Amino acid sequence: MKKIYHLSSCSTCKRIIKELNLPSDFIFQDIKTEKITPEQLDQMAELAGNYQSLFSKTALKYRALGLDKKELREDDYRKWILEEYTFLKRPVMIIGKKIVIGNSKKAIEEAKTYLRG
Repeated sequence: MKKIYHLSSCSTCKRIIKELNLPSDFIFQDIKTEKITPEQLDQMAELAGNYQSLFSKTALKYRALGLDKKELREDDYRKWILEEYTFLKRPVMIIGKKIVIGNSKKAIEEAKTYLRG
């Protein structure tokens, strides 16, 4: 499977998609208009090894909801990502059996490597 979970309104996601020049067989899912299903999130967590690595602590609601003051567990990360799309660290790319999470330079280089096969 080749899929990217992104926000179409996010300039960083747009830049990364353009930079990677993703092939036409990629499935694009705008997580704002097409919510992440529990099954999709579980698949991402299985590839990533946990839910925490998929969770964005830079989301505005992280502090607004006081989550920065709580000790979150794996089931908490899952719950919050499913409730609020902004908690998913973006973009998330699934390339075969590999997952790339976020927009760091390292993540983008990793995606380029996986895309080359």
